[in-house]
Amino acid sequence: MNLKIRLTILNFIEFAVWGAYLTSMGTYLASVGLASNIGWFYSVQGIVSIFMPALMGIVADRWIEGQKVLSLCHALAGAFMIGASAYAYSAGDSVAFAPLFALYTLSVAFFMPTIALGYSVAYAALEGAGYDSVKAFPPIRVWGTVGFIVTMWIVDLCGLQATPGQWMVSGGLSLVMAVYSLTMPRMPIKKGEQKTLAEALGLNAFKLFLNPRMAMFFIFAMLLGVCLQITNGFANPFITSFGAIEEYQNTFGVQHANILISLSQMSETLCILLIPFFLSKFGIKKVVLIALLAWVLRFAFFGMGNPGSGVWLFILSMIVYGVAFDFFNISGSLFVNQETDESIRSSAQGLFMMMTNGLGAFIGTVVAQQVINHYVFYPQAEGATGAETIAGWQTCWYIFAAYALVVAVLFAILFKDSKKVEA
Repeated sequence: MNLKIRLTILNFIEFAVWGAYLTSMGTYLASVGLASNIGWFYSVQGIVSIFMPALMGIVADRWIEGQKVLSLCHALAGAFMIGASAYAYSAGDSVAFAPLFALYTLSVAFFMPTIALGYSVAYAALEGAGYDSVKAFPPIRVWGTVGFIVTMWIVDLCGLQATPGQWMVSGGLSLVMAVYSLTMPRMPIKKGEQKTLAEALGLNAFKLFLNPRMAMFFIFAMLLGVCLQITNGFANPFITSFGAIEEYQNTFGVQHANILISLSQMSETLCILLIPFFLSKFGIKKVVLIALLAWVLRFAFFGMGNPGSGVWLFILSMIVYGVAFDFFNISGSLFVNQETDESIRSSAQGLFMMMTNGLGAFIGTVVAQQVINHYVFYPQAEGATGAETIAGWQTCWYIFAAYALVVAVLFAILFKDSKKVEA
């Protein structure tokens, strides 16, 4: 089979695993009385991303071929996710936070490294076959987003948005991915040369912080990472909360929030294809700045919209999400790949993941949960009306938009763009 097709299938399944629950999990947790803990389920992705992607990247760089590490991680992630689903089904409405969170955390701990590992396996395979990864990878990565959308729709249309069935779908796909990963081209480990202890452990990737430009890039990766999981965690509960207001109860958005949110991922599929042009034309600084401004609009449009006459603002929010997400995550990954030596690329990708989906996402979701608890869930518990609940949500979205705007201004001032990524 053609290499690009094989890598396309790899990306499709990889992100289908994530799409099965990432945007709808909050609605299920709220339905079983865990609304004030939604942020912990999303922030734990950040906690494990602080060390697990870097650790697995080091293993792939130094000791075990990357495709084998990818397979092992998916096998463990799938088993623990199926365990979480089975526990939730057996507990019914009496789900306890501790056992559910423990099983979910173990699954996520092994899933999060697979994103960076999948990128590294794809880059190595493409470059080994003589392709330019900057040009060849984005059209392949598009199908990862398609996979994400497909499982979002399956979960929605099968009535699984408010059930632990979404985790069962995810776990099953992880096991499929564990098998398929072993069919990928071998990703050779580096052997033969004399290495220091730091080099043997892959810690030399952290030397990138000695480069002022790369250090500044990674710092802003963390600050932008704050935004990444906020809408994944809270957009679905926000949109469905309009159901408490009579005029919105039967709107498409309230009834099928996941399908409405999937417009965000559809936007991604188009925006990924724009990355090679924008990187070569404008360079990493302008591309990331565009992403930051898109985050401002993403949050602000949520604050202004509703699933009735204001649904067009929700749609605009979904459209700009493609720019907000891709113009940093994918462009940033390509930038790190080109700016680092081949011997530490897997470790460097793990470091990039640590700063964005690790520290950044952890800080962002924990703080966002506190903001939302203050303006939404606590008043709701005290008997707030549907209109008062929505007003609380709107305040939260405007706070998040203001944060993204401040980060954009600081990035424009402080980051120096000395060269463009070649395309």
